[in-house]
Amino acid sequence: MLKHLKFLIIGIFFGIVLIKSEVISWFRIQEMFHFQSYFMYAIIGSAVVVGAISVQIIKRSNLKSFSGEEINLTGKPFNKVGNTLGGLIFGFGWALTGACPGPLYALLGAGYWAILIAIISALLGVIVYGYLRPKLPH
Repeated sequence: MLKHLKFLIIGIFFGIVLIKSEVISWFRIQEMFHFQSYFMYAIIGSAVVVGAISVQIIKRSNLKSFSGEEINLTGKPFNKVGNTLGGLIFGFGWALTGACPGPLYALLGAGYWAILIAIISALLGVIVYGYLRPKLPH
């Protein structure tokens, strides 16, 4: 139990950063979707740059996971219909709720109890996908 405490602390810190930087703000997200502000695009763009640099460091340094396992960063095949449909569902959900799945728990932690509807919906979506996945085209 205690070995996972560091992850809880990092998660709480990350949630605080999300709240203080306003990236979980419904108004900021609506500004982005209405092209009224570049704030969220700058945040997302900087995350892509940090992610790309991090992946290169992991690949070139042969870093291991916290448990000592090799980190395998292989791509997944592109499925035109599946990726497009999944992206549309994700985007509509993001636009309707004002939150992507990542900060849902930070919103809950900030006291926005209505976000429980989005969390339950996301969990139901995962369950439905789990049942449908064997029947979906590969």
